[in-house]
This record gives sequence, structure tokens and C-alpha cells, in this order.
Amino acid sequence: MTWLITGGAGYIGAHVVRTMAEAGERVVVLDDLSSGVADRLPPEVPLVRGSVLDRALLDRTLTEHGVRGVVHLAAKKQVAESVEQPLRYYRENVHGLTVLLEAVAAAGVRRFVLSSSAAVYGSPDVDLVREDTPCVPINPYGETKLTGEWLVRAAGRAHGIGTVCLRYFNVAGAVRPELADTGVSNIVPMFFDALTRGVPPRIFGGDYPTPDGTCVRDYIHVQDLAEAHLAAARRLDATTPDAGADTGDGPGDLTVNVGTGRGVSVRGMAELVARVTGRDDLPAEVAPRRAGDPARVVAAADLAARELGWTARLDVPEMVSSAWAGWRLRHPATG
Repeated sequence: MTWLITGGAGYIGAHVVRTMAEAGERVVVLDDLSSGVADRLPPEVPLVRGSVLDRALLDRTLTEHGVRGVVHLAAKKQVAESVEQPLRYYRENVHGLTVLLEAVAAAGVRRFVLSSSAAVYGSPDVDLVREDTPCVPINPYGETKLTGEWLVRAAGRAHGIGTVCLRYFNVAGAVRPELADTGVSNIVPMFFDALTRGVPPRIFGGDYPTPDGTCVRDYIHVQDLAEAHLAAARRLDATTPDAGADTGDGPGDLTVNVGTGRGVSVRGMAELVARVTGRDDLPAEVAPRRAGDPARVVAAADLAARELGWTARLDVPEMVSSAWAGWRLRHPATG
């Protein structure tokens, strides 16, 4: 069978594509290349350039490539931008997913993995966030991800589609330098960008109710995240029959956190970045809080271990050092 990976030329998507292809899965990528890079993809993986908003293109792609499962990563994902542009985020993340699910249902595709986010939880007042922790998102990005989960589960029940929703925590690192994050919206490349320009990195908010006053997050290596997608796809292969087969009680759905269960403060991450880059001469400066940032979000990751047989393997220093190798590849003047 072939898996369609939307957003597969992006930072996370390229890792998912390579991990699944190297594991022997047939994959095809749909990406509009608004933030993706075609050169990230292995030469043997077909690339269909376009948007999930294009129903005709989706219908052709699902049919021509014999798609039997979808991994949906294509989405807008910047919290602050979502606060400024909520209509764009709902159009891309919710309406786009609706169009995709309509095409999936019409084509008889029976397996669907959704890229969701810890942003669905909002600001949970718990030490570890479990999958049954109430979801109260505090920004439009998180709202669109929670709405997306509702859509996926409802479509799964209505159309006999087996679904897995993966709630990512904070993603960093790279398995190869050429696959590293090319944007500067995530914390690690944001710090690299500041240090490369010779200015102190900024920490948004130093008065949160945390041990050092800065936000605490659970950081997951992108390769571990990619392997979680492979585990989800294989679970669906094993548990979901193809269209026309006896469905019994239906294929069911699963929602799991993808994190490590360990929290790192933003200040702690800034200090680690300084050590890895050798730029401890530019200590981070505290700036005002950003709208929509919760104080602490750390995963309980035991459900993924039980249901997917997956646990994170790589640590935070490996995330930062591998990301730095990727940054230096694109910015050789940094030394």
C-alpha cells in the first residue's frame, strides 16, 4: 500500500518521509512548498505539488498512487501568527483538513494519522499532561488542532476510517544536517539566528510561575517523532481492514502524546544552546511575554509506549547539537 504524506517536504515531514521509506513503506508526498523544500525528499519519492484545499488534485493523487493511508502534516503552526491571523489558520488547518477528509472518504481510504499538538491542552495546571487532561486551547493554533482531532475522529466513525492523532510537544533536532529546520519560529533555530547575528537571544517572559520564571516545555527529537508516525501507520495497517472488508465493530481511534515526559525551561535551553555553539558571551535577555504562551506543558508519554510500542530515545543535547550542525551547513560563516 502507499501512504500519502501531506506536508512531506517540510521539516518534520521530510523526517517522516525518510523514516517510513527506509522502513520499506511506499510513500507519496503532497506539498505546496510554501515552507517545504523539495530537495529534502529522497529521489525515489514522488512529489505532487499542491494544496489540500484542491479537491480535484487530492482525488487524482489518491487514485493514481493507489493511496490506502494518509499521514496529514500540512498545516500552519506558529502560535503568535495564529493570534494575528486566525481566519487564515482556520482556513488552512480546519477547512483544508475537511477537504482532505472528504477526498479520503470518497476514495475509500481507511487509515489516517493526524499531526496534532500539545497546544490543544492550553495551560493545564498539572505536572504531566495526560491524554484525558481537559483540552482548553488558549490560541487559534491550538483551537484549530483540537477541531482537527474532532473532525478526524468523527469522520473515522462515520466512514470506517482507523485514526491516530499524535499530539506533538516541542520538536527540535535533525537526523541529518540537510534536513534541519530552515525556519526561525521554533526556539532552537530562533536562538541560533540571534547568535549568528551577534545579538542576545530573547526569552519571552521571565515571570511565569515556574522555577526560573521562564516557560517549561517537553522537547522531542524530530527523529523520535518521525518514528512515532511509523509506529502509528503500522498500528493502523495491523488493525484496520481495507474498504469492502468486514469491519466488525469498526477500526477505532487513538489519541496519544508524543513527548519525553521531561521538562526543560526556556532559560535552560538558552544556556544549553550557548554551550553547544560556544557563544556564552551573549547571554539571553528577557523580553515581554508573547500572547498565547502557557507556562508549563510536559507530556505523560506512557500511553504511546503501551499502544504504539514507541518511546523517545534521543536527549536534548543531541537535539541541539544536531540542529546546530544543520544551521552551520546553511550558514557556514558561523564557523
